Amino acid sequence: MSTVSTTTSRRIEAPAERIVAALADYRGTRPRLLPGHFTDYKVVEGGSGAGTVVHWRLHATRKRVRDVLADVSATDAHGFAEVDRNSSLRTTWRVEADGPEASEVLVTNEWTGATGVGGFFERTFAPRGLDRIYGELLDNLAADVAR
Repeated sequence: MSTVSTTTSRRIEAPAERIVAALADYRGTRPRLLPGHFTDYKVVEGGSGAGTVVHWRLHATRKRVRDVLADVSATDAHGFAEVDRNSSLRTTWRVEADGPEASEVLVTNEWTGATGVGGFFERTFAPRGLDRIYGELLDNLAADVAR
């Protein structure tokens, strides 16, 4: 088994603090940002940053749906992680200031991949699909924090 990893990034015209606050707001902001690939979204515990537990179903394809129950923890003042209780999936969010009014936002998804032929296809196609899905989420974030 090997680790499969993909990182999606965007430069967003907003201060890092505003972006971190928006991403960490699982009750208010986060549901507005989610593209249609995310369904059954709900906050189970908390709702703001570390200590939050959140659930969603990620539809990577029509047939490939991942049921996620994630624990949110802070990595530092610039980011946090969502660790799925149902799998090895770990999503890490990182926000770095790029001047006073812009930021670089990176979201990295990592998990233990399958072996064999299935693993080959997973390593080949899953990163592209997640890049597209999380790219849409980051585009939604950019529009939201620009308000």
